[in-house]
Amino acid sequence: MNDAPHYHGHRSRLRERFRKCGDRMEDYEILELLLTYALPRRDTKTLAKELLHRFGNLKGILAADPRELREVPGFGSGLESFWALWREFWARMEQQDLRPRTRVDCPERVAEAARRRLGYEPVESLWAALLDNKNRLITFHELRQGSVDHVPIQAREVLTPALEYKASALILVHNHPGGDPTPSGQDLELTRRLQNLASELGIRVLDHLVVAEETHRSLRGEGLLPTGKDT
Repeated sequence: MNDAPHYHGHRSRLRERFRKCGDRMEDYEILELLLTYALPRRDTKTLAKELLHRFGNLKGILAADPRELREVPGFGSGLESFWALWREFWARMEQQDLRPRTRVDCPERVAEAARRRLGYEPVESLWAALLDNKNRLITFHELRQGSVDHVPIQAREVLTPALEYKASALILVHNHPGGDPTPSGQDLELTRRLQNLASELGIRVLDHLVVAEETHRSLRGEGLLPTGKDT
């Protein structure tokens, strides 16, 4: 008698279909197949359909809050680790165009990379793209992580890594987990204070970008930063 679980034959057929015509498979089938790599000893079809039902589409599942994912029956700690790895993979892939020594000719390049990493995060995080005197990227540096609606930081905490990396310019970036990238009064105050202090050290503050899931706002682009000291 064959004691193999009933889904083994189905899984083999699914993999064969993917090799032959993966682009014509349903979303739940692609997700089901992906889940097998984290759950090799379980039937993943039901879980795949439940995830799609709850989060709408593949993008929604990838971006879902880990706390919400844990509420789905069958989504345990092992799969949570796999999902975190998968999200990190995609975030890094999206950042490949923003490599060290890449010239940052427009803030949108930074915003796009930041949205992939920060747009779906459940808490605010503040990062800085540190640039040399030719506006080439030195590093994309995490400064601090905060709460769901605030990330407390002092201007010196931004300028310290800028000085350590010998940066000539920087672009601040942080996320708004609620989905609305409208800059707050605190965002404006921090940026203007930082701009004044940075100018005394010969560092240009080129912009402050606020990113959300699908969009971003530029303080520079909207005329919310003074001109003259950092241009």
